[in-house]
Formats: sequence, structure tokens, C-alpha cells
Amino acid sequence: MKEQNPAVVEKALRIRAKLKKKKPDFVRQESWRYDRLKENWRRPKGIDNKMRRKIKGWPQTVNVGYRGPKAARRLHPSGYEEVLVHNVDELKEVDPKTQAVRIAHTVGRKTRLQILAEARKKKITVLNVGVKEEEKKEEVEKAEAEEKEKGEKEAEREKAREEKPVKKEKQKPKRKRTKKSEGGEKEK
Repeated sequence: MKEQNPAVVEKALRIRAKLKKKKPDFVRQESWRYDRLKENWRRPKGIDNKMRRKIKGWPQTVNVGYRGPKAARRLHPSGYEEVLVHNVDELKEVDPKTQAVRIAHTVGRKTRLQILAEARKKKITVLNVGVKEEEKKEEVEKAEAEEKEKGEKEAEREKAREEKPVKKEKQKPKRKRTKKSEGGEKEK
């Protein structure tokens, strides 16, 4: 993308926001009439179609006139161009002045935290942090503490194994069965 004047981009974003308020919700024809039709936009194509012919009283159709300013296209409302990131290596290609990062939804918590840490170092804006600052710090501290505890417990187990000889467990005595009456049933 070409470098653009920040003032021009800011103005274009404001204009786009104004236009978006006036823009109608474009719905599929007759979607309000039949439950089986979703409101997802489909272009009306029939020869007698009222929406296609733009007859008064029918909903508006999608047209070029509703398009936003060219300077604001493909930009996040914050003014940054969005870049989808899956791992830490992809952050190297990001320009922090004009681009912001969106972490892919398939990325796990561990990788997400690594990406967030690297982005903070490089002063890159992250659009979907997903973890609050306090929670993130707590999460990292908790993970470190758990790893430390695991290491200590394993060291203790190792020492215990080395010091104590292995003892055989005592078997529980088998229960003796009592004989019921020889006939199987009680006499009356």
C-alpha cells in the first residue's frame, strides 16, 4: 500500500463513518416474507423483479454510490491496515506506523502470549488482544510457578527413589466364604 498523508486518511475515515450511518441494510428480496430465506444479500435477477427495477417502496439494492472514500478502503477504523499473524516470525514484516496486527483465531494461548510480548517490544498495535493485561501477567506468573513446582516435586521424587529401597506391598488376606445351609434354602 502506498504511503498516504495521515490527515487525508483521518478525514476519509470520518467521511466513511458518516456514510455508513446513512447506508441501508441490504437484505435479500422477500427474506422478510419467508423464514427459509436468510437476510444475506443476493442480487435480484428476475425479469419482472421489483427490486432490480428499483420500484418505489421496495428496498434499496447494492450500488457503487454507497462505496466509501478510496483512502479509507481496507483500513481498520483505527486507521491501521490489518495484517493477520499466525506466529512470531510473521511480525518481522509488519510496519508499526501503518499496520496493526490481528492474531489468527487458530493460535493457542502460549503462542498468543509470545506474539503479544514480541509486539510490545516492537511497539506494534494488536487489534484482538484477547487477554487483559492483568490476566496476562497473572497467567505468565502462574505458568512459571507451576513449572518451578513441577521441577521441585520431580527432584524430591528422584531423591526419595534413590534413598529408599523398593518394598513389596503386603497383600490383603482373602476373605473366607461362609457356607450357607447345605440345602440352599432354609427349612420352614
